[in-house]
Amino acid sequence: MKKDEQGKLSAMQHLIASAEGGALTAIMTNPFWVVKTRMCTTTHHTPDAYTGLLNGLNRLAREEGIRGLYRGMVPALFGVSHGAIQFMAYEEMKMWRNDRLKTRNESPEDEHNAKLSNTEYLMMAASSKVLATVTTYPYQVLRSRLQDRTTRDTYTGVVDCMKKITAAEGYVGFYKGLAPNIIRVLPGTCITFLVYENLTQYFKDHAT
Repeated sequence: MKKDEQGKLSAMQHLIASAEGGALTAIMTNPFWVVKTRMCTTTHHTPDAYTGLLNGLNRLAREEGIRGLYRGMVPALFGVSHGAIQFMAYEEMKMWRNDRLKTRNESPEDEHNAKLSNTEYLMMAASSKVLATVTTYPYQVLRSRLQDRTTRDTYTGVVDCMKKITAAEGYVGFYKGLAPNIIRVLPGTCITFLVYENLTQYFKDHAT
């Protein structure tokens, strides 16, 4: 992947790089998501409920085959854009802030990752996460409906699922659970980026 003359990746390059990694992750982990969704939507008293991860994977493969293991794969691939948008937005905000520091002569011209304040890292992490979540949230609803055992036979595919949700619930149906989801993921996202940036700066300052 080519960089510009200053050694920086473009927004599109950030988007493509994160999308490639996200797609590979989605393909490798989809069977686990199917089992997780079904275990979350059943109890020990539910007939034929999975008793655990291995039991779920074995039964899923035996009873439904490859198609069962990869139920909801198409929405999951749509969801790759979530990480791509988040990563791109975060990096673009960070580069914008770095350029501002250079303009004020507060950072060397050849510095591409200047040390920012923890507050700035937290604000950029939260903003990029909210943007990505709001933009891509409908894929999570689609994937959950297609993977849930109680609704799996209700829909014939992604398009059919979209049509039926729109007809029965309107477009708001694609955003059910958005607020709790944002509240759930923001703390982890902020902590992850904050620790990552501080460790990156630490290792850069102490490199031999």
